[in-house]
Amino acid sequence: MSQPSTDRLRMMDPASTFFRWSIMIAAGLMLFGSYFAYGSVSAISQLLINQAGYTQTQVGMMDSLYSWPNVLGSVLIAGILIDRLGTRVMSFVLSGFIVLGAVIVAAAPSFTVLLVGRAILGIGSEAMIVCQSVILAKWFKGRELALAFGLALTFMRLGTFASLNMETWVANKYGGVDAAFWFAAITCVFSLIFVIYYVVMEKAAEGKVKLAVAPAGDKITLSDIKAFDSRFWYITILCVAFYAAIFPFQNLAQDFFYDKWGIAPEAGIRIVSILILFSMILAPIIGRVVDKIGKRGTLLMWGTFLMIPAHLAMGISNLHPVFPMIILGFSFSLVSAVLWPVVPLIVKERAVGTAFGLIFVIQNIGLALFPVLNGALRVSTENYTTGQLMFASLGLVGLIFAILLLRADRGKGGILELEVMEKKGEEAETPPDEGSGEPETPGDEGSGGPVAEEPPSVIS
Repeated sequence: MSQPSTDRLRMMDPASTFFRWSIMIAAGLMLFGSYFAYGSVSAISQLLINQAGYTQTQVGMMDSLYSWPNVLGSVLIAGILIDRLGTRVMSFVLSGFIVLGAVIVAAAPSFTVLLVGRAILGIGSEAMIVCQSVILAKWFKGRELALAFGLALTFMRLGTFASLNMETWVANKYGGVDAAFWFAAITCVFSLIFVIYYVVMEKAAEGKVKLAVAPAGDKITLSDIKAFDSRFWYITILCVAFYAAIFPFQNLAQDFFYDKWGIAPEAGIRIVSILILFSMILAPIIGRVVDKIGKRGTLLMWGTFLMIPAHLAMGISNLHPVFPMIILGFSFSLVSAVLWPVVPLIVKERAVGTAFGLIFVIQNIGLALFPVLNGALRVSTENYTTGQLMFASLGLVGLIFAILLLRADRGKGGILELEVMEKKGEEAETPPDEGSGEPETPGDEGSGGPVAEEPPSVIS
C-alpha cells in the first residue's frame, strides 16, 4: 500500500490525534450558529427599534425569553438526559431545537411567536453547551482538555463576533431585520452539519476506543448530586460571581462609557469587544499552558483577583476605560479557559452532564438578577459608580471561593494543581463511580477516552 494511503488510514483511526481533533473542531462549530443567532438581537437592536418598530422593552424581552427557560431548570434536565441518553442522541435533538427556534424567529408573524422562537433557541443553545462540554471531556480528559475547551470557546466567541460585525450589513443590504434573522437561521443549519459529522464519527469509533465518560444509560439520582464534594460547590459559586460581573456589566458598558467619558457608541462597541477578542485569542493559549503546568486553582485565584482592580478603576477613577478593559479581558480569558475543564476532574464520570447542567442553572439565576440590580443602581444613584463597586465586590466573592477551592483541593490530593499528563494512562483525577461493579463496555456511547483495545500512550 502506498504511503499516502497508509497515512489516510492512520488519520481515520479513532485513536489517532487527527480523529480526536476533528471531533474538537466539530464540537466547537456545532455552537457557532447558536452564538451567532443569540448575538443577532444585540447586533441589530437599533434597526429593530428604528425600522421594525419594536420598543426597547420588547428588544430586551427577546434576550430575557432566551434565558428564562434555563433559569427554570431546562438546562439541568438536559444535562441529566445527556448523561442518560448520551451525547450523540442529545446533540442531534438539541441542534434541532436550535434550528427550529432560529427559523421560528425569522418567520414569526407576530412578536409573541418571535418570543416563542427565542425561548426554543435558548433551550437548545444553553443545553448544547453542556453537551459540548461532555463531548470534550469524553475525548480529551487526561490529554489536552483545557486546550480543547479553549479552542471550542474561540469558535463560539467567533460566532458572536461574526454576528456583531455582519448582521447590520446583512439587514441593510438584503431587506431589513427579517433578512438578518434568516441569515442567523442559516448559520444554525451550518452548525447542524458539524453535529451530524460528530455523530457519524463517534458512531464509527464504537468498539475501537474507550472514552473518558461513563456509558450512557446509567440512571442519575439525587444521591449523585448530593455526592458532589465541596470543590464542585465552590466552583459553582465562583462561576456565578465571576460571570455576574462580566455579562451584566457588558450589557450596559456602552452607555456607561458614554455617560462617564463621553465616548461615542461606535467607539464604545470597540472597547467592549476587547472582552470577546481577548477570549478568542487567549483562551486556547491559556488552555495549552494549563495542560502543561496544571495550577488550575492558583490560576482561578489570580483570574478573579484581576477583576477587582479593573472594575474599581472604571468606577472610582477617570482612567480611560480601555486600560482596565484590557485587564478585565485577560481576567475573562483566564477564568473561562481554566474553570470549565475543572468540572470533569472533580465529579463522577457518569454525572458530568448533570454537573454542567446544574452549574448553568445556578449561573443563569445570577445572570438574570444582576442586570436588574445594576440597572436599578444606575437609576437610583444616577451614575455607574455603585454598580462598579458591586462588580468589584463580586470579584472579591469569586476570589474568596477560588481560595476555598484551592484549600479544599489540597485536602483531596491537590488534583487541580497537577499537570494533565502527569500520570500517564491513569484516570486518577476523577472520583470513581461506585455501585455498578460491572466492567465498562468499550462500544457503549460515552464509554471510555480514546484508547484502543491495546491502549496507546496518553499523547497520541
